[in-house]
Amino acid sequence: MNLNATVPLPSNLIPDFASPEWMNKADNAWQLTAATFVGMQSVPGLLILYGGAVKKKWAVNSAFMVLYAFACVLLCWVGWGYRMSFGDKLFPLWGKANVALDEKYYFQRAFLGMIPNVTMVYFQFVFAAITLILIAGALLGRMNFYAWMLFVPLWLTFSYTVVAFSIWSTNGYFAVNGIIDYSGGYVIHLSSGVAGFTAAYWVGPRLNKDRERFPPNNILLMLAGAGMLWLGWTGFNGGDPYVVSMDASLAVLNTHICTATSLLTWLILDIAFFGKPSVIGAVQGMITGLVCITPAAGVVQGWAAIIMGICSGSIPWFTMMVVHKKWKLLQKVDDTMAVLHTHAVAGTLGGLLTGIFAEPKLNFLFYDNYNQYMGLFYGLHMGKAKEGFRQMGWQIYGILFVVVLNIIMTSLICLFVGLIVPLRMSDEDLEIGDEAAHGEEAYAIWGQGEKEASANNYKYGGGHIEMA
Repeated sequence: MNLNATVPLPSNLIPDFASPEWMNKADNAWQLTAATFVGMQSVPGLLILYGGAVKKKWAVNSAFMVLYAFACVLLCWVGWGYRMSFGDKLFPLWGKANVALDEKYYFQRAFLGMIPNVTMVYFQFVFAAITLILIAGALLGRMNFYAWMLFVPLWLTFSYTVVAFSIWSTNGYFAVNGIIDYSGGYVIHLSSGVAGFTAAYWVGPRLNKDRERFPPNNILLMLAGAGMLWLGWTGFNGGDPYVVSMDASLAVLNTHICTATSLLTWLILDIAFFGKPSVIGAVQGMITGLVCITPAAGVVQGWAAIIMGICSGSIPWFTMMVVHKKWKLLQKVDDTMAVLHTHAVAGTLGGLLTGIFAEPKLNFLFYDNYNQYMGLFYGLHMGKAKEGFRQMGWQIYGILFVVVLNIIMTSLICLFVGLIVPLRMSDEDLEIGDEAAHGEEAYAIWGQGEKEASANNYKYGGGHIEMA
């Protein structure tokens, strides 16, 4: 057989006007699929998770905050957000604002991968949307919906785009200097955890009786949302190589290994210290595992994913169950869904562990650069300690940058919105809930679920989720 002979392509692979020569059809198909997986994590995933996890009188409001954010982010994204995050450089930390709405731009090759801009715009949109939706988790049960309507576009514009450009854009300051954030441990989870906690401070707390007793109105519905969140992470981490490759497969498997380990670790700690296995606790452990592996998914070995799962199931558990109860400052802030612990703490943990366990060969598969990306563990083992410590330095620098930026920008945005509309609903409306906010109720049944809540060891109160 003459290997140099020209072999005609199958008809479905022949380039044409709709499929140019530079575009890989398989990669494009997977990218669209992965993006839809991530979109479904928000709608309906987090929509029904939030709707089921809150008190009955807040089910509609909580779900509606998700739906609104998803729609609002999309219009802002194509209007200016995408180009500010991934377009031409305005500053080392920020891109130039421009629209992403015309066919000429859409059908050009994206900044990475063999896919068109139109696919990349869609893929990156669902990540931006879920970041705002995660912030909402800290604000459930009291934020004025009109304030939320203003907060979403402002935070996307002045916080998310800055972090996304500096860490993910090929021209961004941290990206150029070698920070590793495979799929959003910094850009999405650390940002949303810090911003959510900061916004919760400015919005103020729920009613005292709601903080003390906030039983989920439908745990099974909450579990359905959690299941969509877990399986949707297949696209979350598996889509970030922008190519159908072994690295994408590794990212997917590592994601599920870490998540399962984290869930089981959290469950064991609940049983050991509180005597009962809690399904709400298991969901918390699931989320911290998903968050922790995100910055590392395709650049660490499977054994490292297990170690990360043990850490993500135990350290956020400790900060939530022990540190939070002893630190009065944390207790003053009413973080409804405990995003400080599940996203900020777990995201920080993931960023640090990535700096330790990032494997040079796997970094090369993802970044196409063997020397710049070196986990500390491998640096010490290979006699390249300087490179390993350099990596840890940039991981820590990135954490500090994201934390400080989000505290400042989120505070400024909340103060500005507060000049226009109240950030918090009135106490009278908080007594009523959905009916006062939207004129609608989730269920035509009596009560707030207190009767069945007595069997549940977790309570949503005191600014976090804790064992009762």
